[in-house]
Amino acid sequence: MSKRHTINLPNCLTLLRIGLTPLFLLMLFAEVWYWKSLAFVVFVIASVTDYYDGRLARSGNQVTSLGRFLDPLADKILVTSALIAFVFDQMVNLWLVIPIVVRDIVITIMRLYGIYHGRQMITSRFAKWKTGVQLFTVVFLLFIIGLQEALGRFSGEGAFFLDGTRIQMLANGLMAAVLLLTILSGFHYLFRSGFFYKES
Repeated sequence: MSKRHTINLPNCLTLLRIGLTPLFLLMLFAEVWYWKSLAFVVFVIASVTDYYDGRLARSGNQVTSLGRFLDPLADKILVTSALIAFVFDQMVNLWLVIPIVVRDIVITIMRLYGIYHGRQMITSRFAKWKTGVQLFTVVFLLFIIGLQEALGRFSGEGAFFLDGTRIQMLANGLMAAVLLLTILSGFHYLFRSGFFYKES
């Protein structure tokens, strides 16, 4: 695969998703209220690239080995960063996030192992659903954070349903569902047949 074919629009979108992650984190932890709201916008933009990079790669016959590896890695970097940020913000319990992070690290190591041996690990449909649910959960929680910041700024106090306790209960409930789906997709990777395929 030539460098010209490797550096294509889908792969650039994937790299953009990775590059937007530190910007998202800086905004989320900023003291200025509107930066927290903009963190939601940046995360949504990064999430949209996840949809279009794969779509463009398939429709334009621009699927590459680099893209197959970077796409799920970019998802993990983006989502894991958000989950860890929620833990630091005391929005989500640590024990709910640790298994998700460990699972993603293990899958990434398995991908690298497969690449080292000349094999490409297939991203299962189950794993794609898991990523979609993770992205939706993070986007929803970021929207709640941004809304809480805006209401606190302009009304002096948040809405009754946006107090810290209710938000934490909602966030942990959603994260428990994400954790369940993440564990199931991990077992699906481990026990399904045809785990790797060889490049032709």
